[in-house]
Amino acid sequence: MNILVAPNAFKNSLNAQDVADAIVLGFKQSRLPCTCRTFPVGDGGDGTAALIIKHLKGAIINAQVHDALGREITASFGLIDDGHTAVIELADASGLRLLNVNELNPMLAHTGGTGELIKQALDKGARKIIIGMGGSATVDGGAGILSALGIRFLNDDGKELTPGPAELNGLASIDVSGLDRRIPDTEIIILCDVDNKLLGDEGAAAVFGPQKGASPAEVAQLDTILAKFAAITLQQTAIDIAAIKHSGTAGGAAAGLHAFLNAKLVSGASYFLELTGFYTALQNTDLVITGEGSIDEQTLQGKAPAAVASLAKQNKLPVIGLAGRLPLQYSPELHRLFDVLLPIGNEPTDLTTALQHTHQNLQRTACEVGNMLALKIVSS
Repeated sequence: MNILVAPNAFKNSLNAQDVADAIVLGFKQSRLPCTCRTFPVGDGGDGTAALIIKHLKGAIINAQVHDALGREITASFGLIDDGHTAVIELADASGLRLLNVNELNPMLAHTGGTGELIKQALDKGARKIIIGMGGSATVDGGAGILSALGIRFLNDDGKELTPGPAELNGLASIDVSGLDRRIPDTEIIILCDVDNKLLGDEGAAAVFGPQKGASPAEVAQLDTILAKFAAITLQQTAIDIAAIKHSGTAGGAAAGLHAFLNAKLVSGASYFLELTGFYTALQNTDLVITGEGSIDEQTLQGKAPAAVASLAKQNKLPVIGLAGRLPLQYSPELHRLFDVLLPIGNEPTDLTTALQHTHQNLQRTACEVGNMLALKIVSS
C-alpha cells in the first residue's frame, strides 16, 4: 500500500513536518506492508511559508527587522523561482509566538517588521511576493506594513501617527504619495487561512483580538478603529475593505494590503497545494492521511485538511483524517470528504498535557490504523 501523509500543523504542538514524521513512524511499527511518503501542507497559517520554501527548494535570507513591539530581531524570508519570488511569513516578524504572554498588547502591536521584510525582498530583486498571514500578534489593519513601505497615516492636524491601533484612533487621512515605487510593479499574493471579514461579531477584533491579548473593552475599541480605517480607505480608494472575504485575516492586514498594495487575497490551502505540486504527489497513491489539531465545521472553510481531502476525492482516493479534537456529533459534511475521522487522544486529560503528547498519540494512532488495514488485507 502506497500512503501519502499530508497533514497540517497541530497548533501549539507540532509543525506539519513533525506531524507527518510521527504518523509515518506509527505506520512503520504496524503490521501493514506499506510505503509512506510525506507531503506536509499549509493554508496560510503560521509555518506555511517555511513549507513552501522547503517544497520548492528555495533559499533562506536572514534580515534585521523589528517585532510587533518595535524591538530589533533577526527574521527571514525565502526566495524561489530563481529569486524572482519572495515568500514571507508574517509571523516571523510580527508573530504572536515572538512575544511572551505578559507582553501581548494589540493596542500597540503593529506589522511594521513584516513591511521591512517586504522591502528587503524587493531590494533582493523579487517582483512577486507571497505572504503567509497566520499567527499575527496584531490588529492594525496592515498599517505597520504600509507605513514601512512609505504610506503615512495622518491626524486632523496633518501629524503623522505611529501605525499601532492606539494612535490610529485619531486617523483622519492616509497619504500614499511616498509609497515605495516598486510596489505597483510587484504582484503580492496573500495566503488567507480564514474567511472572516474585517468588522463585527465575526471580524478581526472580535474573533482574534482576545487571543492576542485584547480585553472585551479593547476588542470594541479595535473594531471601532478598524471601522474608521475602512471608512477612510473607502473614501480615498473607493474600495470597501469591510465587505471583502478574507479581509479579517491577520488582524485586518489582508484588508489594508488589498486596498493600498493591490494585493490579491486567496485561499491559502488551495494556492499552497497548486504551487507545491500536490496533485502530482497524489499519483501512485492508494491512501491519503491528513489532519490537524481540530477538524470540525470550520475545517470546511478553506483549511488545509479539507483541501487535501477534496483533491484526493477528485482522484477517487480514500482519506483518513487524524485530529486532536473532533465534533461529538456525526457530520455528514465532513464525512463527504473524510472516509474516516479519528481522534488521537489516549485518555481524558487537560489541553496542556494533550499538547505535550501529540507526537506519541499520533504515532500510536497511526500504528493502530495500519494494523486495522492489515487485518482488512488478510481477510480479503
